[in-house]
Amino acid sequence: MTNAKFYINEIPVVLWGVPSRKVYLYIHGQGGCKEEAEAFADIAFRSGWQVLSMDLPKHGERINEAVTFEPWNIVPELSGIMEFAKCRWKQISLYASSIGAWFGLLSFGDERLENCLFVSPVLDMKQLMLKMMDWANVSQAQLKQQLFIPTDFGQSLSWEYWRYVLEHPIRQWNFPTKILYGESDNLIDGECVEQFAGKFECSLTVAEKCEHWFHTERQLNILCEWIGKEISNKDFISKER
Repeated sequence: MTNAKFYINEIPVVLWGVPSRKVYLYIHGQGGCKEEAEAFADIAFRSGWQVLSMDLPKHGERINEAVTFEPWNIVPELSGIMEFAKCRWKQISLYASSIGAWFGLLSFGDERLENCLFVSPVLDMKQLMLKMMDWANVSQAQLKQQLFIPTDFGQSLSWEYWRYVLEHPIRQWNFPTKILYGESDNLIDGECVEQFAGKFECSLTVAEKCEHWFHTERQLNILCEWIGKEISNKDFISKER
């Protein structure tokens, strides 16, 4: 498997695999980078897919950029990468983890995707922010008054972000989608994942003794086995739009 590094609209990307008519867009989560796609690309390569991964703002090569890791910056970037992909590949699929899945939901709802693989996905940001407000003992009224509130668990709360979330609900997602969720995920509520899977007819796999971050040898084996099974599944017939 080969890889090539270049830029799309000044965004550093890596293209993995040999020339093909089909590609997976890989969106990492918070703390990730484009290089982490290598393990996924190695599996996708065996099924004839290329993989295009990118650094989101404040990640990887972009750690010192002024552009912030916020949806109003990320969605236009991902839309630009999708336009690049549509000019070069016939089939486009999506792999996204954690908050990367939410960015994908925001960016690609009106596109055409062959297959979507979500790992520990953030699917309901409103619910997640309410949970974080509860952890920080912060009300919506307080947030509106103070606008920006740091927390002791490392995630700051922003009134601007909260307003964006309320104004951009996920109302449609009409693509074949498979979700891998760890039963011990303390960030994403299982009920939210089940509701999303039911509403949009997604396949849901719940991994026993796995957390939000798949990182132990056992967890990584589960993840790789799941990817291998789902990426080689030929039943990628899109739903009627």
